Amino acid sequence: MQRIFPGPQVGVDPIDLYHTIEQDRPAHRPWVELCMVASIDGSTSVAGRSTGLGGPGDLAVLAALRERADVIIVGSATAHTERYRAPRKAGQRIGVVTATGRVDVNLPLFESGAGFLITTAEAPSHGLPAMRSSGNTVDLAAAIAALGADLVHAEGGPTLNAALLHADLVDEVNLTVAPHLVGGPGQRVVNPSGTEVLQRMELVQVCTDDGYLFLRYVRNAQSGSDTR
Repeated sequence: MQRIFPGPQVGVDPIDLYHTIEQDRPAHRPWVELCMVASIDGSTSVAGRSTGLGGPGDLAVLAALRERADVIIVGSATAHTERYRAPRKAGQRIGVVTATGRVDVNLPLFESGAGFLITTAEAPSHGLPAMRSSGNTVDLAAAIAALGADLVHAEGGPTLNAALLHADLVDEVNLTVAPHLVGGPGQRVVNPSGTEVLQRMELVQVCTDDGYLFLRYVRNAQSGSDTR
């Protein structure tokens, strides 16, 4: 892997790259980082899964981002489509976000004991550990603040990303641009629903490997979210 910005460097290890930027953590909640892969034309999946877009470099970056995180969160649809398993990092937990509580308890993640639900008061828990919001919608801000974490790593999908963006919870974005054109009806990085949100981000790192681009953005301290 090669770093292009800041300061060109060849033969770099993603573990080193993604532990070098200090986060200015918000006062009352963890730092929240999104990680997604997208094609040149903006699709986040091929035949319904993101694995068709990834490569060895992308997997190495994902592993590095997971390693530095305290907790991982993921939308229910993504967890089931990608057949999530226990994380490699000892003691790390993965929260599956679902408003309905409709999950497959036989998912390898849940069978491992590392998975828990981030859901609503009315949703079934299926005997799984659960963080619950009152009413029929998930209060992501409250749930994330209650995780007891310093850094939360979010892996999508686009619906969860949209909810995080609208709740003003996105502090960092790590976007892999895959060297593919997809076409078709694939979703974007953020699901285009609800009102528009304009949030300024600052580009802090660019890397490349085998035609892939790895872009790292952090929240611009001088600019908040503008909901339109």
